[in-house]
Amino acid sequence: MKILLIPNYSRPAATAAAVQLDAWLKHEGVEVAWAPDKKKEPDAVCTAEDCDLVVTLGGDGTLLRGARIVNYSEVPLVGISYGHLGFLTCATIGDDIVQLVADAIAGELHLSRRATLDVEAWVERADGSVDTLRCFALNDVALTHGIYGDIVELDISVSGTPVDRLRGDGFVVATATGSTGYALSAGGPIVEPEFGGMICVPIAPHTIQARAFLTNSSDVVELSVSPERPVERSCFVDGQPVELGSRVTRVRVRRGPGDILLLDRGPQSFYQSVSRVFYGKGVR
Repeated sequence: MKILLIPNYSRPAATAAAVQLDAWLKHEGVEVAWAPDKKKEPDAVCTAEDCDLVVTLGGDGTLLRGARIVNYSEVPLVGISYGHLGFLTCATIGDDIVQLVADAIAGELHLSRRATLDVEAWVERADGSVDTLRCFALNDVALTHGIYGDIVELDISVSGTPVDRLRGDGFVVATATGSTGYALSAGGPIVEPEFGGMICVPIAPHTIQARAFLTNSSDVVELSVSPERPVERSCFVDGQPVELGSRVTRVRVRRGPGDILLLDRGPQSFYQSVSRVFYGKGVR
């Protein structure tokens, strides 16, 4: 068995916990790999293809990094929170992390299949050529206004059917997992995490008629920047920019070919987290 550890290197408690896990796992005869510190080695390549389990130690951002490393390979992923929010993670500071990982290895944790997104972005280069970039997302993709804050005008279609021409700050397409992120901030609903469709939410639309909507798991959502308003715009996938300074002209989003297998304590943990994070209620 091989386990990949992905700590948030900027948090001493997270790296110390990873060292503790590393020692215990090696004592148990488990092969251990560490993801590189992306701040010190930004170009280092990390993969989970030969791993049986991935453990992240940090906040939700660290778990999203783990999801990008796992990609569509469906290697199980468990998160331990050392961040500010920890909505997606399974355990927090003070929990017995060795026991948690032992339970994960023994198959005693609940497995939640989380839909992913397969994102295609058409990028216009300075010389007029257009490249197509392919991206993975667990949470969302957002096409928004650029740094100058100009209104963007987007044509929105679902599975070939035009839905709207939207003028506003942008548009978010999220998974159920990402419904509690950018989409929620833009006014979208909280969606049960095993819903397989997409959540589509306009950002600050300049009309009262624009509405959030949900799609079927087989639908394809396409966002095209209107040629009548060729302003600067930005595209973010799980909060990461798609080539800073590039001009994204079109985005096509569909459900990814593989899910993220997220390990947790059970289905009720989602609603406990919703109560704690969004309603300020402790678990009774």
